[in-house]
Amino acid sequence: MKLAEALQERADLNRRIEQLRSRLMNNAIVQEGEYPAEEPQELLDELDRDVDRLEELTAAINLTNCRTLYEGESLTALIARRDCLKLRLGILRNFVDEASQTSRRARGSEIRILSAVNVKNLQKEVDELSRDLRLLDNAIQSTNWSTEL
Repeated sequence: MKLAEALQERADLNRRIEQLRSRLMNNAIVQEGEYPAEEPQELLDELDRDVDRLEELTAAINLTNCRTLYEGESLTALIARRDCLKLRLGILRNFVDEASQTSRRARGSEIRILSAVNVKNLQKEVDELSRDLRLLDNAIQSTNWSTEL
């Protein structure tokens, strides 16, 4: 199994576990004399199997990420860099949007609102970080599809 396939299965398991959680909550109680729409014990058994598989898959993915290298760096390090780059980029994008919201004055006597930063330079940095993130994500995805779990 390729690492990318394991990641897809892990995502599917996470969705399924969330659905099972919801189904369990919907079948937790019933009116006296009624029966639940689904048997809670069967749902709990499914949950146990899926959580066990998720644990197994997550451990295998993490071990593979630690030992797989791309240009001398582990996938774990690349993923950490990507996550932090996404965080930084998200904050900078919001900041640029906010700094770009200078309002117009209706009359000369009103208070002028000015940007506290050079929006053009900051936008250029956002564009460069976006490119870096895209290239890094492509490298991670490519490695995921070429690496055996």
